[in-house]
Amino acid sequence: MKRIMVRYKVKTDRVKENETYIRNVFKALADESPSGLRYVSFKLEDGVSFVHIVSLESESGDNPLGRLPAFKAFAADIADRCEEPPVVTSLEEVGSYRVFHH
Repeated sequence: MKRIMVRYKVKTDRVKENETYIRNVFKALADESPSGLRYVSFKLEDGVSFVHIVSLESESGDNPLGRLPAFKAFAADIADRCEEPPVVTSLEEVGSYRVFHH
């Protein structure tokens, strides 16, 4: 199992565009329902910062997000949308209540 957090800040005039990309990713996930993945995205209270938390639950740590056209579209120009680029952090679970486990 692998868990990561990605945090970044988008330019003020690109927030709605970023949200649209994110919603498209979640629609694609709902349509395709890939196994071995849990994923959540949040917009922080400053209105321009986003946090994504990904749990890859397959033995291989395979990330099905990268195969989705909607995710490829989201990631394609992320650097251009950002005021602060994405920072990826590995997470080690200490405790969880109904977040990642059934």
